[in-house]
Amino acid sequence: MEKYTIEIPVQKFKLSELSDEEQFWTDTAVISSKQAYAPYSEFNVGAAVVLADGRIVTGNNQENAAYPSGMCAERVALYYAGARYPDIPVKAIVVVATKNDVIQPRIAPCGACRQVLLESEKRHKRPLRILLYGEDGVVSIDSAELLLPLSFSSDNL
Repeated sequence: MEKYTIEIPVQKFKLSELSDEEQFWTDTAVISSKQAYAPYSEFNVGAAVVLADGRIVTGNNQENAAYPSGMCAERVALYYAGARYPDIPVKAIVVVATKNDVIQPRIAPCGACRQVLLESEKRHKRPLRILLYGEDGVVSIDSAELLLPLSFSSDNL
């Protein structure tokens, strides 16, 4: 038997260490989180998808009494970007959670969202930067593939 360890390189920043552009992305994600439809969990998640041409597409979680009919913020934003701007690669995504207008501890995309992030990366053949914003700062991951190291993709078909 062979045993190995998978490591995921991440960088952690204070919000003040981000560029003005990156801070704008995080502000946009926070605004989007406050527009979420989360009457059951009251846990609002916002996502800001940054396209290669500089456009920003937002999304937020959409809950439904008929679980699991809701949708995560990341997928709402990525699917909209793919439907509206199919030929423009995604450069980055910022994800943040708020509750009662207060930024919560950093959250990471669920498994389904990680798969969609990876698909977006594969679709455009370029890495997608992921910024996870929480009360203690921002974690940056350089590629969706790093969040899903033993992934299933079109390469497996």
